[in-house]
Amino acid sequence: MTYTDGIVKPKTKRSKRFLQNREPKLTENIKNTMIMKGGNTTETVTQALKDIYALKKPNAVLYKKKNIMRPFEDSTSLEFFSKKSDCSLFLFGSHNKKRPNNLIFGRLFDYHVLDMIELGIEKFTSLKDIKMSKCPEGTKPLLVFAGEAFDIDNEHKRLKSVLLDFFRGPTVSTVRLAGLEHVLHFTALDGKIYMRSYKVLLKKSGCRTPRIELEEIGPSFDFVLRRTHLASDDLYKTAHKQPKALKPKKKKNVSHDAFGTKFGRVHMQKQNLDKLQTRKMKGLRKRRGEMAATEESTSPKKHKTDE
Repeated sequence: MTYTDGIVKPKTKRSKRFLQNREPKLTENIKNTMIMKGGNTTETVTQALKDIYALKKPNAVLYKKKNIMRPFEDSTSLEFFSKKSDCSLFLFGSHNKKRPNNLIFGRLFDYHVLDMIELGIEKFTSLKDIKMSKCPEGTKPLLVFAGEAFDIDNEHKRLKSVLLDFFRGPTVSTVRLAGLEHVLHFTALDGKIYMRSYKVLLKKSGCRTPRIELEEIGPSFDFVLRRTHLASDDLYKTAHKQPKALKPKKKKNVSHDAFGTKFGRVHMQKQNLDKLQTRKMKGLRKRRGEMAATEESTSPKKHKTDE
């Protein structure tokens, strides 16, 4: 690639395809996640990163080497790795005396940090500690959020948005019933966030609708909220801005009710029902007297004038 006046020009077809994949699109690619650990970690943090990577496959990149960085103080290294691996989400694990067993969930906009939320692990159960059959790789999970804090507190609202971005997976138009087999449940209670992972079991119920049971498969976390770095309202609004081409065009004379039923309004000219062609029957023919009366009623009235 050559750089001229700040513009990158490809020299080969491979570099041209690479730049075309990175350029802005109306419908963006699936958000990839980079998962990395800091200079000092524990077995709990390392295993937690591996388990979350297993949930995020195949849309994730796991860095196995240690990366000495402090995201809340200097985020240039994160932005560099984000641009290198084309990832807009990240998870950073670290450990120190002041903040033990630390996980930082974050997202980026235009390769710059948008939001970062730091969570501390108080209790952790790994995938390998629960001896149950797991969900297949790449399964799109159902996300459930419980607790008033997710609707009231500003930091919890932004945490909910980050977790939705992090775990929602690819956007699909339709989902079959058998594909709904993984549930991620987040509960905010007494200043803590509880994350649980369940597998959906469809059992026989004697009718068409199956009976549903949940079986915990791991991993499970008990988090405590620590530091946050939230984007300003203007930057947050800019990050959520959609191009005009994706906005649905308003159709005239078409409306929907509360249940999604589509209604259309048709405009027609006024019809003369007397001239409407119907089936000719002897019983429906008009007599001569009736025809003369209708002609008189339809003819315009003449005003008398004095000569």
